[in-house]
Amino acid sequence: MTAFGAEIGANGTRFRVRSPDAAQLWLCIFDDGDRETRLPMARDEEGYWSRYVPGLKEGARYGLRADGPYEPAAGLWFDPAKLLLDPYARAIDRPFVYDPLLAAPRVDGVDTAAMMPKGVAVKPLPPCPSAPPLFRRGGLIYELQVRGFTMLHPDVPEAQRGTIAALGHPAIIDHLRRLDVSAVELMPITAWIDERHLGPLGLRNAWGYNPVSWFALDPRIAPGGIKELREAVQALHAAGIGVILDMVYNHDGESDALGPTLSLRGLDARRAFRQDADGRLINDTGTGNSIDCNHPAMQDLILASLRHFVMQAGVDGFRFDLAPALGRLPHGFDPDAPLLRAMREDPVLNDRVLIAEPWDIGPGGYQLGRFGEPWIEWNDRYRDDVRRFWRGDAGTLGAFATRLAGSSDIFGERGSSRTVNFIAAHDGFTLADLTAYEHRHNEANGEQNRDGHGENFSWNNGVEGESGDPAVVQRRRRDVKALLSTLFCSRGTIMLTAGDEFGRSQRGNNNAYAQDNAIGWVDWTARDPAIEAHSFAMAALRADRVELGDPSLLTDEDVEWLDEDGRPLTSAQWEDAGRRRMAMRYRKSGFFLCINGADEICIFRIAGQDVQVGPRSIMQGGVEVLT
Repeated sequence: MTAFGAEIGANGTRFRVRSPDAAQLWLCIFDDGDRETRLPMARDEEGYWSRYVPGLKEGARYGLRADGPYEPAAGLWFDPAKLLLDPYARAIDRPFVYDPLLAAPRVDGVDTAAMMPKGVAVKPLPPCPSAPPLFRRGGLIYELQVRGFTMLHPDVPEAQRGTIAALGHPAIIDHLRRLDVSAVELMPITAWIDERHLGPLGLRNAWGYNPVSWFALDPRIAPGGIKELREAVQALHAAGIGVILDMVYNHDGESDALGPTLSLRGLDARRAFRQDADGRLINDTGTGNSIDCNHPAMQDLILASLRHFVMQAGVDGFRFDLAPALGRLPHGFDPDAPLLRAMREDPVLNDRVLIAEPWDIGPGGYQLGRFGEPWIEWNDRYRDDVRRFWRGDAGTLGAFATRLAGSSDIFGERGSSRTVNFIAAHDGFTLADLTAYEHRHNEANGEQNRDGHGENFSWNNGVEGESGDPAVVQRRRRDVKALLSTLFCSRGTIMLTAGDEFGRSQRGNNNAYAQDNAIGWVDWTARDPAIEAHSFAMAALRADRVELGDPSLLTDEDVEWLDEDGRPLTSAQWEDAGRRRMAMRYRKSGFFLCINGADEICIFRIAGQDVQVGPRSIMQGGVEVLT
């Protein structure tokens, strides 16, 4: 069977497109002057459309036009005036820029060719050598947004700043190695478009969670295309660091019924999107549409996209945005849904790292703990319980201990924990802002501060926002260190978001998706050296102590929980809502942590040693360290 997309041969290029409901398709070739040549396509023997163009070489720019019924209420959006991106296009010639005319109804007859990026016919690179992923459970995942991570880095050449190529720079790799990063997790890098409300506000989508293509890299962050990603992956692999891509398959950037017609909507909307019985788009993602991940056509597209990045760039795995959408069947979420099963069984994908964001806003959308092996899952229970403990909430000691030990209440009582522990992620407050703001401050987003999470389990140490009071600054630094110590000393995989290791702030903005500016960029010159040094020390400790990096769930056979006098915590002590102190001691090695969540100094007597632990802090060490 001929592959979908553009397949370049010795004497020409063949194009194949899926659009079963269309009455006619045209392949549109654009020359260097942007003049368009339309070539009618023919249905092939399998009911799909194809066209062979003799002499057409690599680098040719193209698009598609489709004609057929235009009945949006019935899920049919055919409009030959709309130039469409081939869903299988592996490259585009420029980024997407939102224009209201991209959403004009058919009756208006607006031709969108001048507004649309063109697909670029490219030959695939030689397949990457097969190798197992570098990442292993128990390691540190470092989440970053490519553009914002390097835009302000003083050591990265200006021409590389904001691009994937910058990730291979020695200064970046050295920083990642000092944190003992196991894998970087790149926020979406495939081509995306701004939401329609951003342009009038003078804002742009900075995160990329609004994709139009699942193959073509966004030219703003990958001007060198797939080769640029491949070279960055190779550089990171040479340093022992894996690469995980954050993929968005739950929706696309064509949004709701008022959104633009860019690709799937204009070719195969009935199969691409989930719809009610009356044809209205289902919106389980909160973005306007939901991809029908149960339809074989969409499963083929998603699996081909994943294979593309493994074979062409050598990536180690994937994190899936709003992952329940990938396994939602008519009766509800099923961890054995066809697409999820196909990912586990696919010969190219079956050894890749699979990470779920286990929630969306659809029915039964909260699925933490239900994805099963080999998935690991973002653990928001860890996030909230750790925040609440260090904020000082009553009755949080037991939940805090459970999170430290791998969350057996969620992932089972034996075996390897499937948790991804994180305290802060791209979505929400930064780690430093958790200790400086009680309330979100998203005015810069232009939505009257209504967007973003309302409850953040945060605290401000007496002053809302920036403060020049040395005492306030010191208390905040102390709290950030305690949060970092907790993360690095937790069982299971841990995740740190770029800049949190040195106190990055977003000025209280907990939804900086549209802040492609100083609010959202990592400021490398404003690093807090004390916090950064603490992060490096904790990373070294975790690397040195096998107890901390071991992903297996802790049991009472492995660890004992002690009070400040070195005695096992009693049931009454566990249930004491005001208790803020405990020690955690590994039975086999004797290594222990002394945790003091109170506002006073505490003397712990552990293993015959007196350990003074300052207020709201953790002291780590064992007998061999303290003697």
